Amino acid sequence: MTLQIKKGTSKKGLLAEIEKRTGVNLSACFQCKKCSSGCAVGDLVESPPSEIMRRLHLGAGDELLESDLIWTCASCETCSSRCPMGIDVAAVMDALRVLCLERSKAKVTPKVFNRAFLNSVKRHGRTYEMGMVTAYKFGTGAFMGDVDKFPMMLKKGKLSLLPSSGADKKTVKRIFKNLRQKKEGE
Repeated sequence: MTLQIKKGTSKKGLLAEIEKRTGVNLSACFQCKKCSSGCAVGDLVESPPSEIMRRLHLGAGDELLESDLIWTCASCETCSSRCPMGIDVAAVMDALRVLCLERSKAKVTPKVFNRAFLNSVKRHGRTYEMGMVTAYKFGTGAFMGDVDKFPMMLKKGKLSLLPSSGADKKTVKRIFKNLRQKKEGE
C-alpha cells in the first residue's frame, strides 16, 4: 500500500494529540516492527501497527482515523508487550479510536459495534453476546447477513441464550460512573 499523508493545519498532525492522551513518547519507536509481527490481526488489515506508528511520525492527519486497524485491533496488548522500547501501542490504538469517535470519522459499523459492546458490558457486567449481536444487527440493519453461522456457534457453545450471572456488576457500574463523572468534569 502506498502511504499518502495529507498535510493538515497542524505541523505534527495527530502525533501531539496522541502523545498527550496516552503519555507515550512515540519518537522512541525505531520501526523494528515487532508490534506488527506479533499482531493477532496484522494479516487482516491494510496497515499493521508499525505502519500506523510510522504514519504518526510522518505527520499523518485525520486520514489515519480511517485506518481499518484501529477498529480491528483486539486490544490484546501483544504489540505493547513485544515493544523493546516499552511503547504502549495498544494505548495508541485506543486513543485513535476515541479521536475517531470524537471527530465523527468512524464508519457506522465500528461505532455501532463499539456501542453495542459497551452497553452489553454496562448492562450485564460482562459481554452478553446474544444481546450484543442483536443490538449490533438492529444498529446496522444487516439482519440476515451471517444468520447461517448461528446454529454452529450455539452448538459449539460460543453463544449462550441467557446472560451470565457471574459478573461483578457493582465494579463495572462504578467504572462507568467514574468515566461519566470524568467526562462531565472536562
